Amino acid sequence: MEKEISILEEDSIRSKIHFIRGQQVMLDRDLAELYGVETKRLNEQVKRNIERFPEQFCFQLTREEVENLKNLNPVMSQFVTSPNNSVKSQIATSRNTPNNIFSGQEGGTRKLPFVFTEQGVAMLSAVLKSETAIKASIQIMTVFVEMRHFLTSNAQLFQRLEFIEKHQLESDIHQKETDKKLDELFSLMDKYNVKDEQGIYFQGQVFDAYAKFETFMAQATKEIILIDNYVDLSVLQRLAKKQKGVNVIIYTDPKTKLTAQDVQAFNAQYPTLTLNFTTKAHDRFLIIDQTIMYHIGASLKDLGKKHFAFSVIDASYIPMILKNL
Repeated sequence: MEKEISILEEDSIRSKIHFIRGQQVMLDRDLAELYGVETKRLNEQVKRNIERFPEQFCFQLTREEVENLKNLNPVMSQFVTSPNNSVKSQIATSRNTPNNIFSGQEGGTRKLPFVFTEQGVAMLSAVLKSETAIKASIQIMTVFVEMRHFLTSNAQLFQRLEFIEKHQLESDIHQKETDKKLDELFSLMDKYNVKDEQGIYFQGQVFDAYAKFETFMAQATKEIILIDNYVDLSVLQRLAKKQKGVNVIIYTDPKTKLTAQDVQAFNAQYPTLTLNFTTKAHDRFLIIDQTIMYHIGASLKDLGKKHFAFSVIDASYIPMILKNL
């Protein structure tokens, strides 16, 4: 049964207008409220006169669009005007859309809602054939026109706002990814008792540098991978202090001073060492259990002879580095 409604507040109408698929629209539920009818009856009238409601007049929202409307509600659907209709500087985004915007709630179903464009609003008043619907449609269409003029005259402003919003969203996503990687890194550092993420050693700090290297090795429970072009017997002597059962894989320059006999002798006491050759690496890397990776600024045989630094590198690069050796 229809109910009479008083003259509608323009702000109330604006709060119910959304910008979807590049055009201004209103939800069936909101129109039904303004027309003083049930949503079910409004949609029934549309179905009976479906030939009058092509897609440019009326269309059903997708579930994704409904979620966007519920969660983001990105439309600039409210703006304040002065008595002479000139737009004030204040622009407000509508936040009046309830979470429950599905059609047919009266019957307990959850149908995706329909929305109506400006032309659809005009056609609805003709289909409903009530004085209330006609009066409401006139007011609604007046606001539609007002908002369209506003959007047109401030197109550059909205483009700028959209650009800023998009840039902020991308920045937020990037920050979240960075925070996630840092959390993973710190978690691994805690798990493997990594006390320092980076450090610097100066010329003459030979003992300190090798002591630090041995703490790196002590973290390994399965495997140590060393990428260093200048491996010699002194490096093997350091690697011999690894935990029992930890495999060692070395990637070094083919011109290395190590021999097959050196590898054999090492494996006789501290298995298992595998020696590989590569000419693709310049920097030194130490990879622990393929979960922690150190970048080391000096060859392990020269630690402390000159200034050098080390740092923990994002473990996601480990597969890429190993693949390109």
